[in-house]
Amino acid sequence: MSDPVFLVDAVPAADGFVLDGPEGHHAADVQRLQPGETLLLTDGRGEVASARVTHAERGSLRLDILERRTVAAPDPKLTVVQALPKGDRGERAVQMLTEIGVDEVIPWAASRSIVQWKGPRGDKARAKWTATAREASKQARRPHLAHVAELHTTKQLVARLRNASRVLVLHEEADSPLSQVDLPATGEIVIVIGPEGSISPDELDALKEFGEPIRLGDTVLRTSTAGPAALAVLQARLGRW
Repeated sequence: MSDPVFLVDAVPAADGFVLDGPEGHHAADVQRLQPGETLLLTDGRGEVASARVTHAERGSLRLDILERRTVAAPDPKLTVVQALPKGDRGERAVQMLTEIGVDEVIPWAASRSIVQWKGPRGDKARAKWTATAREASKQARRPHLAHVAELHTTKQLVARLRNASRVLVLHEEADSPLSQVDLPATGEIVIVIGPEGSISPDELDALKEFGEPIRLGDTVLRTSTAGPAALAVLQARLGRW
């Protein structure tokens, strides 16, 4: 079994580091790591250290650092634009996307999204997505945390997508399959996932600035599963899987 991952503000360089706080509680009291066992520390920005437990007590572990390394960020970067779904499907989508390897998730207030993020409710919803990405990044042993962006309107989204190397808008009526589109070797690839009611005609027209829509397959997936499925195809095509 691979070593568990714990997040720290900065990866330590010297022995005698004490892992405490919420991460220390989880390591010492939940996972019950004991002296002699090993774990990984990461700052979520690519710095990683392998460490061995030398002392364990309630809520904290004392560690010796065995090895440090820096892991480069994936290139091309993989971003998924996720239209807001109902219920907890957004959190499930973020969890699966993070485990599969998404680098950034952009919440999108599409015109046909039933759910709306406004005021404190919107802040709470985004915080849940962020916490889900954080925990899924740890579970997947990722040295780089997946990032959840601020909520985007369609206008903001179109402006943001102009920075991407390739934009793939998934739509059930498209002709070109995702498995056959050209992909850049570097930069950023963005997948756009519409809401349950599909992307509206006006939104589709705006997004055609980035090329014709792409289809995932002959079946129509839920908005919460379409993104993970498409991301898995890209991971395979990029040779990462």
